[in-house]
Amino acid sequence: MLALLLKPLLGEATAVPNAPGLPSTDAAWVGRFDLAMAPWQELIVRPDLKPNRFERRSWDGVDALQVHSAASMSLMARPLHLDLAALPVLCWRWRVEASISKADMRVREGDDYAARVYVSFKLPDAAMSFSLKAKLGLARAIWGKELPDAAINYVWDNRQAIGTERPNAYTDRAIMHVLRSGDSQAGHWVEERRNVREDVARLFSKDAQAVQLAVTADTDNTGGLAQAGFADFHFVPASSACQFGPILK
Repeated sequence: MLALLLKPLLGEATAVPNAPGLPSTDAAWVGRFDLAMAPWQELIVRPDLKPNRFERRSWDGVDALQVHSAASMSLMARPLHLDLAALPVLCWRWRVEASISKADMRVREGDDYAARVYVSFKLPDAAMSFSLKAKLGLARAIWGKELPDAAINYVWDNRQAIGTERPNAYTDRAIMHVLRSGDSQAGHWVEERRNVREDVARLFSKDAQAVQLAVTADTDNTGGLAQAGFADFHFVPASSACQFGPILK
């Protein structure tokens, strides 16, 4: 599924410097789901696709966004406006109930994931060749002018080794990076810390600007089932620890 095609959302686009109820910190909070969902909004990728079902819930002591996917695909997304030079590291918690047995990220008919976190980017003009600009221009004529220049997808896969990195089966403008794989950690919250600035500099451009964060599970290609949870998204400086609170059961 060409889920790179994320239309930026209207409304507040800045990160929250200090989350209520937590100690003062240099973290920029962009996804605490004990609060109102705004500015997160569901994005329908294509009108002919059955959408996922999203809900906020307290899940094993974590305030989370839960997604149910059943031969379906849609995303929950929010805009970003932050300085990756100052806040390069994205932290979050996620979980899956099981990986998708029929998924295979190498082919379009297998391009499904138990959980995925997208960061979309705007690239500086100097980082794009004439042919890439022409390619993006054609794509935007088809999909809309807000098509981002590039995206990184951090995914929970079923078969590829952790650390596997390859272009999306539909487009080389989205790079898939396997952070978790298989079922050994299914059913548990797992904490992540990823230096997004280092990743985008290596894959696209050191001057890329993060413009959107999105999450989903998708099963439209394999027709399978998936249930995933996401929580506690925040950006921190490279020298700072992630700010995960205790899991309260």
